[in-house]
Amino acid sequence: MVLPRTCVVCGRDLTLEERHICLECACDLPFTRFWEREHNPMADKYNERISAHIPDAVEEAYAFAAALLYYSEDSPYKRIPQALKYERKISQGRYFAALLGEKLLLSSWAPTVDLVVPVPVHWKRRLKRGYNQAEIIASEVARKLGVPLCAECLRRTRFSVSQTSVSLEKKASNVEGAFVSVKIPPARHILLVDDTFTSGSTLAACHKALRDAYPTPGVRISVATMSYVGP
Repeated sequence: MVLPRTCVVCGRDLTLEERHICLECACDLPFTRFWEREHNPMADKYNERISAHIPDAVEEAYAFAAALLYYSEDSPYKRIPQALKYERKISQGRYFAALLGEKLLLSSWAPTVDLVVPVPVHWKRRLKRGYNQAEIIASEVARKLGVPLCAECLRRTRFSVSQTSVSLEKKASNVEGAFVSVKIPPARHILLVDDTFTSGSTLAACHKALRDAYPTPGVRISVATMSYVGP
């Protein structure tokens, strides 16, 4: 028996021409369009977050940021990142990750990216889940941008509770010092990739680990995610 192909958003059976999402839901995808603006709410929030660990004497290159979709607990479109993270819908995740890569190519800054780095998960969580959802997204983004993927550049050294179960006030301390840089190839513009941007704490902690390995401000570190939790 062949299981029916259904829309990730509404659950409706898909036609032969539709992939992972029906045409009606695809027409209403809540795109952020952050790739159209170098300065956007996500980038502003992220730069404010990383400034906390940058010495005043250091001139940090502006970090660009973009997400594919807005995330809301009240929206059925939240199923798109959730299905990849919790339901092992890897093929579906690759589909939307490739769409993120295509949108990034429309930006003024993504074409200068020369290395893509996924946010790592602790080995215990990877063993339990079987994969790292950020790495799946990052691999498709790297493929669309035509640049190398470095899944070993960062390592998570400390197991912590999921950020989804931590209050906004405690997210930063939950991941503080949890990442280290490992294998660092030459790069001028690094793109950090994760599944969802909420407070930016996890990405900022990864930014700090990468900045320890790339101390020169001539190396820009930007971010991209599948979804963005807005105010």
